[in-house]
Amino acid sequence: MSDKTAKQTAEFIKPLQVKPGSEIDVAEDFDPRYSAGLKKRDGVELLRAGVALLAEYQNRLAAEARYGVLLCLQGIDAGGKDSTIRHVMSGVNPQGVRVSSFKVPSAEELEHDYLWRYSQRLPARGEIGIFNRSHYEEVLVVRVHPEYLDRQKLPAEAKSPAVWERRYREINDWERYLTDNGFKVVKIFLNLSKEEQRLRFLKRIKRSEKNWKFSAADVRERQWWDDYQQAFSAMLSVTSTAWAPWYVVPADRKWFARMCAVGILIHTLMEIDPHYPAVDEKARKELRTAKRLLEAETAEGVELR
Repeated sequence: MSDKTAKQTAEFIKPLQVKPGSEIDVAEDFDPRYSAGLKKRDGVELLRAGVALLAEYQNRLAAEARYGVLLCLQGIDAGGKDSTIRHVMSGVNPQGVRVSSFKVPSAEELEHDYLWRYSQRLPARGEIGIFNRSHYEEVLVVRVHPEYLDRQKLPAEAKSPAVWERRYREINDWERYLTDNGFKVVKIFLNLSKEEQRLRFLKRIKRSEKNWKFSAADVRERQWWDDYQQAFSAMLSVTSTAWAPWYVVPADRKWFARMCAVGILIHTLMEIDPHYPAVDEKARKELRTAKRLLEAETAEGVELR
């Protein structure tokens, strides 16, 4: 995928971005089966080329070591977060990528503020950090199940009805702080339909090699489907900002979701435009000296043979 093709890819992911300041209904405004008119064969080829280009940009990012990237992946159960990470990052240097998955908070994590455990796993400069689920769980699953607030040991005044609006503001401010300090925040919401989730759950049950991925708790969560859709819509509306926008990626077609994730990540890196550092004159002299020594060594070896 050339830079020209990457820019073309950016065009078809434009409809996926939640415009900052807009109020959206994820079920009404975004189609989980949208594929931009592409066929699977073309999408798979674009994904392959995109992974190669991503590897090049990651090398530049690591070499420059001035910026970092935080990719947040959110979505309903069976949305494809794990497989998206596996396919999108398949060609990059694993030393430059840090993947963090967030489950139920530990006892230690509950002793701190709700953003503490996420801040512990932020990427360093030159790294791409991936949050498989993220700080947005604090305004999603906790909002659908407000009883989880009790586990967070909050003072009574912090559990008022205004808690969600306050958390949106705090998250926006935190992401602005990260961006201002050179850490790009890119956020992808994998938008899966209820029917496709049902089919994926059935596949996990029917195929023995996928049984380990199945959890009865995931099926129980389906009874709160509408509540989650409302929480998703509120979150996407309030926290898609100019400095950290949300992309709602159609997830019913896995190949398209993966291709979009690559395109979005490449688009972010293109905006950063990292470069390999230029060496100074002293280093250039050392390079020239080393070159002469190595070439002489090779020539000497040939003469001996």
